[in-house]
Amino acid sequence: MIAILSPAKTLDFESPLRTDRRTTPRFLPQAESLITELRTLEPDDLAKLMKLKRPLAELNVERIRTWNTEDHKTAGEARQALYAFRGEVYRGLDADTMSSEDLEFAQEKLRVLSGLYGVLRPLDLILPYRLEMGTSLATDRGDTLYQFWGDAIARELNSAGEVLVNLASQEYFRAAGTRALSIPVITPIFREQTARGPRVIAVYAKRQRGRMARYIVDNRIDDPVALKSYDLDGYHYDPDGSSGSEWVFLR
Repeated sequence: MIAILSPAKTLDFESPLRTDRRTTPRFLPQAESLITELRTLEPDDLAKLMKLKRPLAELNVERIRTWNTEDHKTAGEARQALYAFRGEVYRGLDADTMSSEDLEFAQEKLRVLSGLYGVLRPLDLILPYRLEMGTSLATDRGDTLYQFWGDAIARELNSAGEVLVNLASQEYFRAAGTRALSIPVITPIFREQTARGPRVIAVYAKRQRGRMARYIVDNRIDDPVALKSYDLDGYHYDPDGSSGSEWVFLR
């Protein structure tokens, strides 16, 4: 079993690290190719492409300028993906409280999809970047990142597990869910019971994706059926609301 997460826009490259163990992203050559394309863009071009305000565009131009392959192999300014990403999903995951044994299991069972890096293991080194999977960046493979990555992400996930637990957003799962994906997919959906019936509330759903990823690590889950016992923060598996590969958890 393998579980996938989306990355986060919010990054942390300053907090103390909990481990010095690190690995190198498997799609580093492809990331370098994308950086080469991005270096051709002026700040105004990048702002338009990524829908950024000028100061944030200038920050990312500088990130792109200083990005280098060697830092991903020898640390340098890079840090492990699990500690670099912040935001609701990663607050739920709470990697800072993981033991060394937890990290070993997470390295085996969790993957983060990335517009720049394709697929990341938790301890893969990354540099600060911003490149959402839905970006329409033209390369020699097409006009979007979905075309750039093609079936590469799906093939990588096929080799990592026999079942895929999709804890990523639709934007990122689209890059994985190509025809090349040959393993079964289970997508947990987190809903709140409201006066208008069960609803997905984005901020809560994001947090629970991270919480479920942590639940997988804490309980060393390798069989997705065990996820039906998930009961954190008042959620419970809803068999009546679930169907096929979509498993609903209701609060």
